[in-house]
Amino acid sequence: MFAAVGRFVVRHPVWVILAWVAAAVGVIGFAPTLTATTDEASFLPSHYESIRAAQIQQQAFPRAATPAAIIVFERKDGGALTDADAAKVTSIAQALAGQRIPAVITLTPTPPSPNRLIQIIAVEMTPQRGPADQAQPDAVKRLRGALPDQLAGSDLKAGVTGTAAQNLDAQDSGNRANAIIGITTIALILILLLIIFRSPIIAIMPVIAIGLVSQIATGLIAWANQAFDLKTDSSVSAMLIVVLFGVGTDYILFLMFRFRERLRLGEDPKTSMVSAVARAGEAIASAAGAVIIAFLALTLSSLGLFRSLGPALAIAVATTLVAGLTLIPAIVSLLGTKVFWPSNAWRHEPRGARFAAIGRSLGRRPAVYATVSGVALVVLAVFSFGFHPNFDLSSGSTSTESESNVWSKELLKGLPAGATEPSNVFLRSDRGQPLPADQLSAYRERLVGVRGVGQVGQPTLSPDRTVADFQVTLANAPQSAAALRTVKGPLRDTAHSAAPDGTTAFVGGITAVFVDIQAAVNRDYAVVFPVAAVLIMIILGLLLRSVVAPWYLMLSVGLGFAATLGATVLIFQHGLGEPGLIFILPVIMYLFVVALGTDYNILMVARLREEAREGRDPRDAAAMAIRHAGPTIAAAGLILAGTFASLMLAGNSTLTQMGFAISAGIAIVAFVMSLFLTPAITALLGHTAWWPGHTDVESGQIRDQPQGRHRA
Repeated sequence: MFAAVGRFVVRHPVWVILAWVAAAVGVIGFAPTLTATTDEASFLPSHYESIRAAQIQQQAFPRAATPAAIIVFERKDGGALTDADAAKVTSIAQALAGQRIPAVITLTPTPPSPNRLIQIIAVEMTPQRGPADQAQPDAVKRLRGALPDQLAGSDLKAGVTGTAAQNLDAQDSGNRANAIIGITTIALILILLLIIFRSPIIAIMPVIAIGLVSQIATGLIAWANQAFDLKTDSSVSAMLIVVLFGVGTDYILFLMFRFRERLRLGEDPKTSMVSAVARAGEAIASAAGAVIIAFLALTLSSLGLFRSLGPALAIAVATTLVAGLTLIPAIVSLLGTKVFWPSNAWRHEPRGARFAAIGRSLGRRPAVYATVSGVALVVLAVFSFGFHPNFDLSSGSTSTESESNVWSKELLKGLPAGATEPSNVFLRSDRGQPLPADQLSAYRERLVGVRGVGQVGQPTLSPDRTVADFQVTLANAPQSAAALRTVKGPLRDTAHSAAPDGTTAFVGGITAVFVDIQAAVNRDYAVVFPVAAVLIMIILGLLLRSVVAPWYLMLSVGLGFAATLGATVLIFQHGLGEPGLIFILPVIMYLFVVALGTDYNILMVARLREEAREGRDPRDAAAMAIRHAGPTIAAAGLILAGTFASLMLAGNSTLTQMGFAISAGIAIVAFVMSLFLTPAITALLGHTAWWPGHTDVESGQIRDQPQGRHRA
């Protein structure tokens, strides 16, 4: 099949290129805009308590809303606010209200905090109609722009925080991050390909080709989101950049290495490209298939975030795969050997002394290499047990210097940490009867006594008095582990158990959403991980015609995943003192490390099988496989790890953690597992690795050479 694809593309390269250009023009012209959301609640199914609480709030208090923004005031000298300062805050609220800023409903000044260090204006806004609605962010811009004039001549300083402000800062941070990541990724690919092939044409080709492919992939993802009502997380745009350029460059690299190899064997350029597609096509398609299946396994998630993330990245990889087998061969078949200009190094087989030496050493002592690499991974994996999830996607998507983050911290000087996003306890009458006032007072006292609760407001009753809303301000930041423990344990327990007869209590708010997300993620770990692993093992089994090899390949990749998570915990939680890692990190790591790790394992095992088919014994085969496949895997791993590492330049904790974890995982997979652990285990297992298919058999016989005879 792949040979037929190669022949068609080589015979009609111009038509193939024009078809891709036409597809890009059509998608750019007609596809909707890809939008993202940071609303964590939008990712949860409706049966969770936090979502049921939100539904009750909408029904009973349709006009009630948590302030979308909070303007925080304090004195410039850090002292206590005076009565004149408090009066100034009130006048500023009146002045801002008089400007009639679109989307702003009310600006309500509150009294100074008990220690008089902080005073706020709560800003209620019209609800967002969807991820693309910019009314709230625009209102925050107007408020921030108006504040300096209002503060002139006073002893006060102020800033805007709250959900709407965090969303605005996250958008700005995301736009800057995408620009930084895009520039860094392209520069890195250009530099590394120039070093590897010494050709500016090969260096530029992936940038242009994948730039074209990215437009098509983004449009297809936007169409899929629109068709299936999927919601995309705000970090997806940055990840799409590195997935498209990183994975795409890897596939191009695999193809170009094979193309160059066939040229060195004396084939003409067009025949070499057909051979390259025929020989590398199966490995590239299998590798991409493993990645796509791993991503699509996320559709089994109970979280909308993962259900939309999986198809988005699967579409990106599938588009890149098709381009790697059609667009790139078409371009190269037109250029021929000029693609290597000005270098002539493609004519001569490099000696590869370093990888040859590594191969000979591993062939002599596979047990040592397997033990050392395995123990190193196990040591790192131990730290993975200390993983603590962080559920704050909003603040994690902005830099620590953003106005919303800075003033959110300033707010803590005078108010409980949970003041920015209070929790709510809704008490609902089961019989439709009005709630008695004496029961409400007693119930509030029970809530006040919950450990971890800072304040509990007086109950607000619905018009028919069948639902009471108790606003609960937690003592800890809403996204902190301590706040999650409070809501998950004592607050929900007390709210449920203390509810009077004939009533039902529901705990809502953003912290309750985080608690339910944690429960959903734990469920997904038990479902998505095993399904993805089984599907990838089936691909490996079909490719290798073996039952044994897929098992130890997947176990080694799983160990690589645990080691990567452990290294990330070690660096960020123990080294940098972060309270936790972003909660989606293990799933994303699992998919990238397992799927992409399988890519490199496929390349190495395919070469091991090829060397064994030529009659070499298992240890000789391992030595030769490292010599020939080692440079390809090292180059691909370096490029892919480097492109994901560019996420660390984004300036926010979410992408920094993702960038480190994925790049470290790819480095571990490429340079420890695929180069050392996999060939060492295969050499130790010998022909058993290919049971029952014996794919190392050629012409019905295994032509073993005497042990210890190495031809590497």
